[in-house]
Amino acid sequence: MTNTPRAHGHCLCGSIRYAVRGELADVSNCHCERCRQFTGHLMAATSAELNDIDIEDPDSLLRWFFPVPEAGYGFCSRCGSSLFWQSTANPARRSICAGTLNTPTGLRTTRVIWTSEASDYHDRPDLPEQATE
Repeated sequence: MTNTPRAHGHCLCGSIRYAVRGELADVSNCHCERCRQFTGHLMAATSAELNDIDIEDPDSLLRWFFPVPEAGYGFCSRCGSSLFWQSTANPARRSICAGTLNTPTGLRTTRVIWTSEASDYHDRPDLPEQATE
């Protein structure tokens, strides 16, 4: 783990800002219904070790919604930006909505999941679907 941030990001209104130290995973696109409902399209997410994510939230606006016991979604309660996804099965790692990262990210999309649940308006992606764990 390094003290120098590798990436920075924020919500739309800028009230919640975060920095990521250490490695970010390549981007995965998730087409499951819950992620589509949370983001309005599909979830494009990277991830990092939870201890490598520093969140600045001076107004305590970060809210979590757990639609099922095994997964939660973090968002800004002021502007509504989708920010994070957390699996209770892997509490040491947190997914980050890739669109909230400042560019350039240096990341690339390497995986798609739940393409069987993609909306009817969405063309199937070129990447092969990978099994979820």
